[in-house]
Amino acid sequence: MSNKVNMKELFLEMQQEMLMKLKLIRNHVTHAPTKGNAVELSWIEFLGTYLPNRYCVDTAFIVDHTGTRSDQIDLVIYDQQYSPFVFCHAGVKYIPAESVYAIFEVKQTLNKQHIEYAAKKAESVRLLNRTSVNIVHAGGVYPARPIFDIVAGIITTSSDWNPAFGKSFQEIIELLEPKQRLNIGCALDSGSFLLQPDGTIDISSNEESLIFFFIKLFTQLQNLGTVPAMNIDLYSQALDSI
Repeated sequence: MSNKVNMKELFLEMQQEMLMKLKLIRNHVTHAPTKGNAVELSWIEFLGTYLPNRYCVDTAFIVDHTGTRSDQIDLVIYDQQYSPFVFCHAGVKYIPAESVYAIFEVKQTLNKQHIEYAAKKAESVRLLNRTSVNIVHAGGVYPARPIFDIVAGIITTSSDWNPAFGKSFQEIIELLEPKQRLNIGCALDSGSFLLQPDGTIDISSNEESLIFFFIKLFTQLQNLGTVPAMNIDLYSQALDSI
């Protein structure tokens, strides 16, 4: 009797389950906003289930200490340990920019219009003012962390292109400004991509798109380490008492 688990089979079954779920939403939910919300929730639930507990996943606006707000972001991966408050008003969440690791636009299909839209969302977040202060611990003080580049990407169920990440896709990605850059993305039934620092693009097979996306995303999150400790005094300046 073997004690081995077929990991590849588990990964592929996970992808098929997710793909079936999203296709059911696409085929049977006719109201566009409801369909969009259902797809976003499916991805939030997936990442919330499989990412470590240190990462929170939500739909939200991102704000900085000046009161500047990003566009609404479909999927935000963020931390609350060192940025200890998330505003929730009438069901809408506002997350301090310092606590954000990654942001994603969620669409039905991958195409030029949706890539450019996701890029503008990414820019609206990366332009926000983020702070960083020293962290006091039992043995002394850790210096303020440098501000890292927030990961941005796009998640879709399918692609309008065939192949999904061919010349048309690569030309659009290359034209994006630095703050609009999309680091990673997934077209679930067609493959996933990862933009390398040298500008080259790694692409998965279509049958391994979900696990490629998840592993590459998790690696990027690990490489970021911990978010900077926010300067909460700057946020408190909005109060008349301080």
